[in-house]
Amino acid sequence: MFANQVLCEFFLAVTRESSIDGGMFCLLDFWIRFCLCRLVSSWDFRVIIILKSGVSDSQIDHVVDVVQSLGFATHVSRGTFRTIVGLIGDESTVAIQKLKSIVGVADVIPVLPAYKLASLEAHPQPSIVSVGRVRVGGGHLAMIAGPCAVESAERMNSIAKAVKTAGANILRGGAFKPRTSPYSFQGLGIDGLKILRETGDRYDMPVVTEVTDPRNVPDVNEYADLIQIGARNMQNFVLLTEVGQSQKPVLLKRGMSATLEDLLMSAEYVLSQGNPNVILCERGIKGFDRATRNVFDVAAVPALKALSHLPVIVDPSHATGRPDLIPACAYAGLAAGADGVHMEVHDCPEEAMSDGPQALLPSQFAEVVSQLKKIGQLFGRTF
Repeated sequence: MFANQVLCEFFLAVTRESSIDGGMFCLLDFWIRFCLCRLVSSWDFRVIIILKSGVSDSQIDHVVDVVQSLGFATHVSRGTFRTIVGLIGDESTVAIQKLKSIVGVADVIPVLPAYKLASLEAHPQPSIVSVGRVRVGGGHLAMIAGPCAVESAERMNSIAKAVKTAGANILRGGAFKPRTSPYSFQGLGIDGLKILRETGDRYDMPVVTEVTDPRNVPDVNEYADLIQIGARNMQNFVLLTEVGQSQKPVLLKRGMSATLEDLLMSAEYVLSQGNPNVILCERGIKGFDRATRNVFDVAAVPALKALSHLPVIVDPSHATGRPDLIPACAYAGLAAGADGVHMEVHDCPEEAMSDGPQALLPSQFAEVVSQLKKIGQLFGRTF
C-alpha cells in the first residue's frame, strides 16, 4: 500500500511540472488517471476525487465533510501539486455530478465500471451461454451462418442444408429487416419466423433472428432460440429492456459508432432484467475509407475480454461487406480470442433480396469453416 501511494503521488507531482509541454501533459494526464484507477483498487476505494491544484486546506476539509455526510469513509492523499480523496463505501449511492460541483474539485472518477453486471469484477470467470444445445463461450465456439433474410422455404432449406454440412451449428435468417431505405425488402415477418423455425428443426439447428420492434418481441421469442439486437438498435433501450425480460439468449451487435463502453452499457440493460445470457458481437464500425463497408475492429475482441465475462463473437460479413476479405477477418477474429463467427451465406447471391454482395457461397463457407476449426484447435477451442 505504501509503495502504491508513493508511486501515485509521484505521478501527481510529475504531471504538474510547468516544464511539461501540452502534448506530454495530455499523455501523462491520461496515464495518471489510468494508474489511479488501478492503484487505488488495493485501498478498497470505490470512487476517487481529484482536487484542483492550489486548493486550500479549508476547501479540502469541506470536500471531506461533504463526502462523510453522504456516509462514506475517506482517505486523503496530499501530493506536491495535487490532492486526491478516496471514497470507501457503497458507490451505487454516489451522485458523481453533485461531487463535481463542489468547490475545489477537478474530477471524480469511479474505480469500478458503470456496467456492473457485465464487468469481470461481477463475474471473474467467462460466461457460457446456451443456445439450444449449442454452448457459446468458455472454449465453446459458435458458427452462425445463413442468409441475410429469409426469402422462401425452398431457399432457406437449400442454404441450411449446405451450412449444416459445412459445420455451422446455429442457423441465421432475418424475418424483420431494418433497411436504410423504406422501399427495400423489409422481410417476411411472421411467415419468415415460421420458415426459419421449421428449417432449424429439420436440420437440428438452433436459430437466431433479429427483432427490431418491442411489439415483435413475443413473436420472435416464440420462434427463435437466440434473439439478435442489430447495430442500429444497440441503444434502443426500450427494446433492450423488453428482450431482457423475455429471458431468451440475446446476441447484441455493436453499433456502428459505438464505443466498447456503449456496447457494455447496452448489455447491462439486458442483464439488469435478470437475463444473464448475452453474447456480444463485433460487426465493424464506421470509418472514412470506402475500401470496406465498415472497419473491422479486431482489437475490440481482446479489449472486451479484458473488461467483461460475456462471450464475444465477430461478424466479418458486415464488417467488410466483401467476400474476398471475410475469410481473413474471420481467422483474425478467432485468433484474437472470439467465441465464434457470424457469416452470411447464400447459394445465389445475385438473387438475394438483402445484402447479396457480402454473402459467401456455400463452397466458400465450407473452406472457411475447415480453416477456422484448425485455428480453434490451436487455442483449445472447438465448435
